[in-house]
Amino acid sequence: MEECLFCKIIKGEIPSTKVYEDDKVLCFKDINPEAPVHVIVIPKKHISSLNDLTVNDEEVIGHIYTVIRKITKELGIADSGYRVVSNCNEDGGQTVPHVHFHVLGGKKLRISVV
Repeated sequence: MEECLFCKIIKGEIPSTKVYEDDKVLCFKDINPEAPVHVIVIPKKHISSLNDLTVNDEEVIGHIYTVIRKITKELGIADSGYRVVSNCNEDGGQTVPHVHFHVLGGKKLRISVV
């Protein structure tokens, strides 16, 4: 998708601070962190929202969670704990129309249910 912010980051058109990258996913630091560690994990394939996932996307979504396990160890938050958040569409708080996962940690996170 031409105008997708995250697709532009994947293509290198917009700079990011990469934490991890392979042929399927990209992980980078959030530019407005809400915790000491705040990383965005995205599939390189453009998928607009969780509602657009298909059976063909099961492998990449499973891979994302394996990558999250790896990066949380590398970032030193695996043992203390972390949160993984994914929002879906406007009312769910999704601001970029590309499936993504926020990985937050590095402090005791408050439980918040809105």
